[in-house]
Amino acid sequence: MLIVRDRSGVTYEAILLRVTASALADELVPLLDSDVILCSDGHRSYQTFARESGISHRPINLSAGNRVIDKAFHVQNVNAYDSHLKGWITRFHGVATKYLDHYLSWQRWLDSHEKALNPQQFLREVVGANYEYQQLMQT
Repeated sequence: MLIVRDRSGVTYEAILLRVTASALADELVPLLDSDVILCSDGHRSYQTFARESGISHRPINLSAGNRVIDKAFHVQNVNAYDSHLKGWITRFHGVATKYLDHYLSWQRWLDSHEKALNPQQFLREVVGANYEYQQLMQT
């Protein structure tokens, strides 16, 4: 899974079946400004993608115990989000990959609503006039 947060705080998620430089380019190039700095783990595909795209890259070598570079570059937020998402999705005892985007949409919706809704309010919100979260209702 690939998680990108833009300058306005909007989070984008993509499901990559394989982490390759071309898959990263397909997902990231439309979202990134030219002056972006990519901070990632040391996976070779990120290095190749950054080099081929002309993007600055700060790889974090977690296996060597490095967590932060220059007191600014880290992957802790991504790791925390990943842990939160895995903890939430565990209750479903496995999710088919073809439906993973639906579960991600559901989780994103839950994260964006601070107050708890009863089932009727939830359905009204999900099937509301703007259909922003219509994907949650598809099976």
